[in-house]
Amino acid sequence: MARRSNVQHGPRTAGEPEHSTYPPSPYDPDLDHVPARGRNTPRRGGWSGGGGRWLVWTGRAVLWALIIVIVVNGVRAPIERIGQGGTPTGMPVTPTGNGFPEADASAFAGQFAAAYLNFDGAKPDERAERLKPFLPEGAERQFGWNGLGRMSAGAFQLSGIEVVDSQNAVVTVFAQSGAQRWKLSVPVYYSNGKFVVSGRPALLPAGGAAGLPQAPEPDHDDTAEGELRPQLEGFFKAYAAGDATQLQRFVAQGVTLDGFGGKVTLAELKSVSAPPGGATREITVVVVWALATGATPVPSSSPDSAAESGGLEQAYRLTVEKQGDNWYVKAIRGATRDAG
Repeated sequence: MARRSNVQHGPRTAGEPEHSTYPPSPYDPDLDHVPARGRNTPRRGGWSGGGGRWLVWTGRAVLWALIIVIVVNGVRAPIERIGQGGTPTGMPVTPTGNGFPEADASAFAGQFAAAYLNFDGAKPDERAERLKPFLPEGAERQFGWNGLGRMSAGAFQLSGIEVVDSQNAVVTVFAQSGAQRWKLSVPVYYSNGKFVVSGRPALLPAGGAAGLPQAPEPDHDDTAEGELRPQLEGFFKAYAAGDATQLQRFVAQGVTLDGFGGKVTLAELKSVSAPPGGATREITVVVVWALATGATPVPSSSPDSAAESGGLEQAYRLTVEKQGDNWYVKAIRGATRDAG
């Protein structure tokens, strides 16, 4: 039986498909650009079955997006905890930016502490009157005091404030009574620009002084200390008097110091401590200032100065510079603990 030619002959009749059911001949010159296909290869222009692959790729994309979101959230969470200061879970955090007037509440609590911690069993009504502006209506007039004994406190300073919400806070105030330091914790309530003590205060210990370790003994330059002492006596006398003309004799060029203007006088230049070094050094000087009991300071040369004026021992740190045979002051400030 003769094989039918793959080449289309003559015009196609209506309804006849555009392509033959047979694959085109690979030798057809008009179809050299079309690669040869096997019998089972889908016809050109037909559906290739690629839709299934698109579903696979879409699913993979969705899966990768989900993985990326999980990874990003997993990395971001610990970073945010670090940025928040590492606050442990369950620890209360003091609210901020809630509109609570902290400064006014602190002042209110300080005034209350002054009325609360000062009492005299001989004058109970005076304390009750002082407490009235701070207490809620119907509160017991002595607010917990039994009306006995005596206490005198002062030096009230803010220790801290814990804001609970926009209307409530606990203010802690430092106070001193004799040799004892205290803390007083005061709960306060705020509404419409006014405050009230909202509960019983709590008295807390403020702690004693910190233990100070012994400082090593500094090295001394005895020669420099001997040279400095007479010049520093003149400097501190002029510094106490505030005499600008006299001060210029003892300070370096370009340095200007005001001095005390006669409010104190030099009672004693107690010590000069100069370390070894070059022409410029930082030294420590301890002086005793005489403070007059009246409006006019008593001169240190007065025979009754010890009886009529108080003395305060003070430590200063000076930067001095040697020019020729003389030392000149370049700066004066408070000394560090090494002075003692």
